[in-house]
Amino acid sequence: MSTANGARTPAALVLEDGRVFRGAAYGARGRTLGEAVFCTGMTGYQETLTDPSYHRQIVVQTAPQIGNTGWNDEDDESARIWVSGYVVRDPARTPSNWRATRSLDDELERQGVVGISEVDTRSLTRHLRERGAMRAGVFSGDALVSTEDMVAQVLASPEMKGADLAGEVSTDKPYIVQAQGERRFRVAALDLGIKSNTPRLMTARGIEVHVLPSATPVDELLALEPDGVFLSNGPGDPATTAHATALTKSVLEREIPLFGICFGNQILGRALGLGTYKMRYGHRGINIPVIDVATGRVAITAQNHGFALEGEPGQRFDSPYGAAQISHYCPNDDTVEGVRAFDVPAFSVQYHPEAAAGPHDAAPLFDEFVQLMEKKAK
Repeated sequence: MSTANGARTPAALVLEDGRVFRGAAYGARGRTLGEAVFCTGMTGYQETLTDPSYHRQIVVQTAPQIGNTGWNDEDDESARIWVSGYVVRDPARTPSNWRATRSLDDELERQGVVGISEVDTRSLTRHLRERGAMRAGVFSGDALVSTEDMVAQVLASPEMKGADLAGEVSTDKPYIVQAQGERRFRVAALDLGIKSNTPRLMTARGIEVHVLPSATPVDELLALEPDGVFLSNGPGDPATTAHATALTKSVLEREIPLFGICFGNQILGRALGLGTYKMRYGHRGINIPVIDVATGRVAITAQNHGFALEGEPGQRFDSPYGAAQISHYCPNDDTVEGVRAFDVPAFSVQYHPEAAAGPHDAAPLFDEFVQLMEKKAK
């Protein structure tokens, strides 16, 4: 992209294995560090950028043209952009959409997000797919120094494995999202990086949503006398979630209906006794198939995760709370995509049924959560 005076500002994406991709500065100038990951969604970049699950990640868009619809004030999934950096190939020179209030470039610059354009994102994506997601940095302006110095800065940055990040994106104070129409249920939603569309879909079903900080003590959650508990999406390594896992175990012991998505799926799985691991490059996009073991039905889903639960498709196992099963899986690689408990009212999925810019195949899972609460109420 060009600066105000029309000059092109050089930039570089530097990977921890020493590979360098040259391009032009896009958004803010300077330096940013994070984990380089690729997202295969062809639309929904605003929702991607404002998803807290992307905290401390440099997102590579595989779709070559980005920014065509500009930026608006309605589609944010949180109060700010969370990605640490942004990599695109061919940014729009001028946005063209009746809802746009400014360009993507302007918004990245306004929020201080360092990006790079004119990158061969196809080659970069192939590299990350073969070598795996890895630490990286975007450098431009005065931060653009020798390759050796930039690689050293990248290697000095923290890895995603072992990163405890949910507390950094969670709300500081509890807040309530009122039910639309008559209130049918009260749900305590643990905010590990919740997206704004999640409470919206629950309130549309008559649920009053109490969004709670990630460090909320169990006693405070139980004091709300919730009809159900929700575990949200979020960033980081699920192995670091000792508090959320302990809280989940307390909920399971009391047989309060529980529903989790993405990070919440990994936490429920760990509470049931499963392990987690870091994937080579993860699943990020809005076109990823998932098979429901019980019905054989395929759903096209939105996903954003670099960690996964250990297990095999359809596997049944004994947990401290009774029988459970790996309920969903991805046919691309047999990755675990869901867990269901049989003796306590709890289930979770690895994908995003609340996806605002993605497919809506999985939206009925919120209805299933309602049915669990209805059954418990009887």
